[in-house]
Parts: sequence; structure tokens; C-alpha cells
Amino acid sequence: MKITTIVGARPQFIKAAAISRAISRRSGIEEAIIHTGQHFDANMSDVFFSELKIPQPLHNLDIHGGAHGAMTGRMLKGIEDILIDEQTDILLIYGDTNSTLAGALAAAKLHIPVAHVEAGLRSFNRAMPEEVNRVVADHLSDLLLCPTFEAIKNLKNEGITAGVHHVGDVMNDATLFARSIALKNSKILERLNLSPGKYSVCTLHRAENTDDIDRLLRLVDFLEIESDGRPMLFPIHPRTKAVFVEHNIQPKHLQLIDPVGYLDMNCLLASATTVYTDSGGLQKEAYFHRVPCVTLREETEWVETINHGWNRLWQTDNYCTPRRDIPEYGDGSASDMIVDLLLAHSANL
Repeated sequence: MKITTIVGARPQFIKAAAISRAISRRSGIEEAIIHTGQHFDANMSDVFFSELKIPQPLHNLDIHGGAHGAMTGRMLKGIEDILIDEQTDILLIYGDTNSTLAGALAAAKLHIPVAHVEAGLRSFNRAMPEEVNRVVADHLSDLLLCPTFEAIKNLKNEGITAGVHHVGDVMNDATLFARSIALKNSKILERLNLSPGKYSVCTLHRAENTDDIDRLLRLVDFLEIESDGRPMLFPIHPRTKAVFVEHNIQPKHLQLIDPVGYLDMNCLLASATTVYTDSGGLQKEAYFHRVPCVTLREETEWVETINHGWNRLWQTDNYCTPRRDIPEYGDGSASDMIVDLLLAHSANL
């Protein structure tokens, strides 16, 4: 069985690592990884492959920058050429990036089955390019691998019921794998002179926040107030850094640092008081470390984190729901369940 995996951004590297480990434990499966190059900075890409022991990509398209349509079109052509050469049995895609959309389109046009990890998530905000990507990818997929029951309900409401499975969250698998290694080996707290429980962590990168300067300034003001005299670590995304430089934004109370690797980020999250982020993945990673989160958006696709008291939107009141575990995210076996489903689907073709 030949699986081709599409990755291009930090969250996808993390999820792919968990499933690649599960694939490596099975016989009769070959995996080829295509890295689109969407995240190309060494701190956003290379470090994840080395730390998470992901097999090196067989192909790197080195496509990044430019408008969404141009980027997606270049990826579509590159992926299509590779899929034809690789004679792929099934394409594995993750999440909601331009890489995800390009992979789904290329495979669907070649009549190659598509398996979508994190299918069914919805923010119901079509102004977000990620929302468009995930909706289109779901409607092109044959296997829809859902992390939550809400995701299954969303798909049903759109008329998608065939090939839908609840598998739990592969990010939980990844966190369980990385946490003990990170706490043992990472020295980032010492390097940054931080004490556990005495700092918070922030990330900010989505276009809806970085491309609207008035909104970005309001968010920075909010974060400055929230820091409340304690260090707020801000691993700054290259896109966000460029906007800060262009508009001479110099926060007084946010400690800007370069992006960090997955193990260092796990160590930072594990000892933080609060996480502030517009990232979908980091909202859940905060929960996996049982650290409260503030989402720097008007909505979230991870409604379970809010309903169970671990998350709130930045312009709403403080947490009011008692904090409870979220059992539907699974026990760390999502990756093995996904490989089982891939094998079963291939056997039935």
C-alpha cells in the first residue's frame, strides 16, 4: 500500500509525525512525504523533522509566499506531477492550509482516494481562508477522520455521512509522545530565565489578525494589559514579524523571540500560566497540558475547549464553565486507528 502524505506547516508536521510512527510499526505500507514548503523557515520546518523523527520528505516543492490563489495553483501543479509519478494508492492530508486544499484537488482530479485528518471542523467564518480550505477538502475526501463528535455533526449537516469516522485527536498522541522528552531535555526555561508558573505564552499569525493593522494594534494592547507585569513569551511568526517591522510596533511587555521547536514549545506550554493564540492547534495543545487558553479570534472550531472551561474568546468574559476533561479527544491511540482505517479502505478498493 502506497500512502502519499502532504505537509507544509508546523501543525501538519506534528500530526504527520504521530501517524508516520504508527505507519512505521506496520508491514506492507510505504509512505512518501511531500513538503510543499509553505513553512520554509528552519525554525518553522526543519527543526520539527529532526525533533519528531519524521522521515525526510521525498519531495520538497519549496513553494511559499504570494497570494492564496497563486500559491495554491503552484502547489496543485507540483503535487499532481508527483502523484502521477508515485502511483499513490491514497493521499493523506491534514487540517486546513493551502497545502491541504491543493493536495485534495490534485488527488480528486486524478481519482486518487483522499483521507482528511481533522475533517469536519468549522468556524463558520468564510472570511477565513482556512475555513474555505477545510470545507472544500472535506467535500473531496473519501475518508473523513474526525477528532470530535461536533465535527461529525458538521459533516452530516452538509450531507456528508459516507466514510466519516471519529478517531480522536492525533495532536493528543503527539503531545503524549513529546511531553516527557521535552521536560527532560529542553533547556529553554533556563535560556530565557523563566520560572515555571510565572509567565504566559502568546502566538499570533493568522491573516485576519496580521493584515488589519487596527485590529493588530488592539490585540497587542490587549496582550500588554493581560501580561500584568509577568513575562509573556511571544515566539513571533515571520509574517507577524514583518508587519511589526513595517509599522514599527514595539510592545513594551511582550518578550519577542524567534519561533521555537516542538520540544521547546511543549516545555514552555507545560509550565505556563495561560496561553494566548489565534492558532487552532495551540488551543488544543494548551488543553493537553491542562493550561487555560485565550483565543485571539471571534470564533473557534474547537468548541469543546470552551464548553469544558479551558478556553475563551478574547472579547468575552473570563472563564465561567467548570474545567472538565474532554474525553472525545481520545487516549493517544488516534494514529493507530487512522492507519487501521487506511488499510481497511485500501483493502476494499
